[in-house]
Amino acid sequence: MRTIGDVLARRVEAGHEIPSRWAETMRQLGSMDHALYETVARTTTPNLDVPVRRLSDAANYSRIWLVIATGVAIVGGKRGRRAALEGLLSIGVTSAVVNLGAKPLLRRRRPDRSRRDLFGARHTRMPTSATFPSGHAASAFAFAHTVGRTIPGLALPLGLLAGAVAYSRVHTGVHYPGDVVVGSIVGAGTAAMVTGALERERTRHGRR
Repeated sequence: MRTIGDVLARRVEAGHEIPSRWAETMRQLGSMDHALYETVARTTTPNLDVPVRRLSDAANYSRIWLVIATGVAIVGGKRGRRAALEGLLSIGVTSAVVNLGAKPLLRRRRPDRSRRDLFGARHTRMPTSATFPSGHAASAFAFAHTVGRTIPGLALPLGLLAGAVAYSRVHTGVHYPGDVVVGSIVGAGTAAMVTGALERERTRHGRR
């Protein structure tokens, strides 16, 4: 089975006669990624399977973040409305980066759940898109970063919830650990750029 490390390694080696140390490192990271996936798959967690699956499903189409944004906008006053709007904007930009940029470029296949000894009751619907990076994890951390930056009191709970959503994608078998790690980084990084641009725009208008 070809890992994301293999894909990246081949690109590093392109045009070089001697395999690069970076290429070998990438292959090893890819092997670790598969090993961690198998470890999670084979760990029996009957008390977690249903709630984790439901959490994963709740994050489909960013539903959980839309609900939270609505609540923040209603109870948070002007600052809450701004946080909710910017949080959803960050999700939109992040989704475009992941789904229109990274996934079509890397085209990593989803994990194989055909073996009956993997997962079972924790199954959720397997998406048809490429697996790398995780869009759920990216959206989760984009929203958590943006809202937490505007309302610091929400930073920790939203960050923990984002982490739980990211893990749920591995637990339910639809992503490798590396997918959600990179997705989380992409989401937080994109959100930082979006919020930074918005703050600069507000500052510029404030000086007029």
